[in-house]
This record gives sequence, C-alpha cells and structure tokens, in this order.
Amino acid sequence: MKRWLLRTFLPPAIMLVVIIALTEVGVRVFDVSPTLLPPPSSIAEESLKRWTELRDGLWTTTKATVSGFVISAVVGIIAAVIMSSSRWIERACFPYTVLFQTVPIIAIAPILVIGLGAGYKAVTASVIVVALFPVIANTLAGIKGTDPALVDLFRLYKAGPIATLFKLKLPSALPQMFTGLRVASGLSVIGAVVGEYVAGQAHDKRGLGTMVDLYYHNYNSDMVFASVIVSSFLGIGLFGTINLAGWLLMRNWHAGSR
Repeated sequence: MKRWLLRTFLPPAIMLVVIIALTEVGVRVFDVSPTLLPPPSSIAEESLKRWTELRDGLWTTTKATVSGFVISAVVGIIAAVIMSSSRWIERACFPYTVLFQTVPIIAIAPILVIGLGAGYKAVTASVIVVALFPVIANTLAGIKGTDPALVDLFRLYKAGPIATLFKLKLPSALPQMFTGLRVASGLSVIGAVVGEYVAGQAHDKRGLGTMVDLYYHNYNSDMVFASVIVSSFLGIGLFGTINLAGWLLMRNWHAGSR
C-alpha cells in the first residue's frame, strides 16, 4: 500500500513543487507585474489571510457542483437506458441531447438566471446543462456495444429485457459509463464557476466563480488565482472520487481497473 501511494502521488507532487519553484523564480527574475502573474508565495500568503472566505466559497460551489453532477448522472443514465431500448426513441431524442454540448454555457446562463433567478438554482442548472451529454453519450455507446453473442446467449436462456439490462448490458457499459462520468465531473466544476460568474450569488453566499469576478474587477490578482486554484482542486477531488468508485466496481473483472 505504501509503495502504491508513493508511485501514485510522488511524481505529481514533485512536478508541482518544480512548477511552483520555477514560477516563483521566473516571476522575480523577469520582474513580471504582480497584476499579470503574482508569485506563488504571494498567492499563498493572500490565501491564508482570506482562508475563511475561500472555504465558504468552496463550500457554496461544491454544493452546486455535486448537486448538478448527481442529477446529470442519474438523468443521463436513465435517458441512455430508455434510448437504448428503441432505435426510434434514440433517433428522435439523441439530436436534442447534442444541444447540451453545442450551445455555449456562457450564452445559456443568462437565460437560466431569467427563469430561475440568480443563485443556487441557476448555478445547479448550469452544471446540468454541461454535464448531461457526456453521461448520455458514453452510457448509450456502452450499452449498444454489448457483445451480441452474450445477448443471444441471454435470449437462449429466455432472460427477460429487465434481467438482460441489469445483468448484462449495464455491467458491460460500466467502463464507458465511468468515462462519461469522469468527463462530466470536470465539466461540472466549469459549469458551476461559469454559472456563478454570470448568475451571481448573495453577498454572504459567494461561490468561487463570483469571487473570481469580484477580485478581477478589484485588481486583486492573488485572490483571482487563489479562487481558480481552489476550484481546480474541487475538480480534481470530484474526478478522483469517480475514479475510486469505478475502481471499486470494476477492479475484479475489468483489465483497465486493475
């Protein structure tokens, strides 16, 4: 276990230290304006001073991100199952799911604010808009990619559609389903931050996107970078959680999870 932890976390940790050190030295040697790129030490110092604000912003953004992601996952998997049950339903519905991927969220966010009001609901809806399509597309592809020979075997043993779905098609689709969930996890954070940037929050419930907008207009580059970095850690945490869930479900039978 200890060796696995070292192999997994030591290389990125070393790379992170190298990047921070090179950035710190480069900013000071080339006398880069702090407004353009503040040194990492300055960002860390400002983050510690305003840690309570960053923590509250992280919590606000996390709630909208996780809520939107969970809704996207549930709705996306159910929609994919329904579309996989009928070629006609798939042809009728799938083109409309593509709209979630092709329309820029920055253009939809103001419409969400008009319909839902500024705040948590609009931000959560923004997450759903950007995270839904990868779940539907990958789950549908996984279900449709089930080995035809196994489907015929289930028919031979007179297994019903429900049994075939839960005992064959969904397990076979798990690798691609989790690929879609991984993509959706990263997009969820983007959707939340963009939603907050446009939709805004109440003053006492500012999310990270709202903080980026606020400190950008106040020319506080340290806090802009700090907010972006914290939102990145949120995305990494959600991505890691999905990876862990996939490993726990597939480690005993799927080669890629071993």
